[in-house]
Amino acid sequence: MEYKILGEPMPVVECYLSAGESMKTEKGSMVWMSPNMDMETNTGGGIGKMFGKMVSGESMFQNVYTSAKIPGYIAFGSSFTGSIMAIEISPGHSVICQKSSFLASEMGVELSVFFKKKLSASVFGGEGFIMQKMSGSGTVFIEIDGSAVTKTLEAGESIIIDTGNLVMMEDSCTMDIVQVKGLKNMVFGGEGVFNTVITGPGDIILQTVTVGSFAQALIPYLPTK
Repeated sequence: MEYKILGEPMPVVECYLSAGESMKTEKGSMVWMSPNMDMETNTGGGIGKMFGKMVSGESMFQNVYTSAKIPGYIAFGSSFTGSIMAIEISPGHSVICQKSSFLASEMGVELSVFFKKKLSASVFGGEGFIMQKMSGSGTVFIEIDGSAVTKTLEAGESIIIDTGNLVMMEDSCTMDIVQVKGLKNMVFGGEGVFNTVITGPGDIILQTVTVGSFAQALIPYLPTK
């Protein structure tokens, strides 16, 4: 599979497949394709995977596109203004992503639900609680709201992130949820009650805006009647 990422600020990734080669998506994000592309909708796994997808808020079904008989192409589009990044997954190199960031992947990439196991994160973590683990082998495409910022954390180095702005971390990183200090800060600070703390070693990808914060910024300008 070869690909090109095209267009701004609403990008697409156009993938070029050999005869018989397939790709999968969970979002119905196909925007155009060659006439020889066949689509099949399935659950992408057994009952366990279906339950995990239901808990995480993801669709329980996935669309598989196969280039039938001859080479073909298919383009997957982002759902919000931002960017698309390609990440290479291999045995021993898995990543943890925000559950809404998965766009499409080669068939060798396995998707599973990742739960933050600490009680504080489980109860209060929001986007930091239920995420998606991407393992196996192949290329996966993730969509990022706004611009993407990549940071490399050394062993023991930490960064505090506003919940929702973490797109991806390598599975060598650890994640925790911490409470904002001070009642006045929590009530009047406008930054929420909890933050996400990521500790290295490993790479992380941040997004500069979230759909939620963008929607909140528009509310004062919407008509009331």
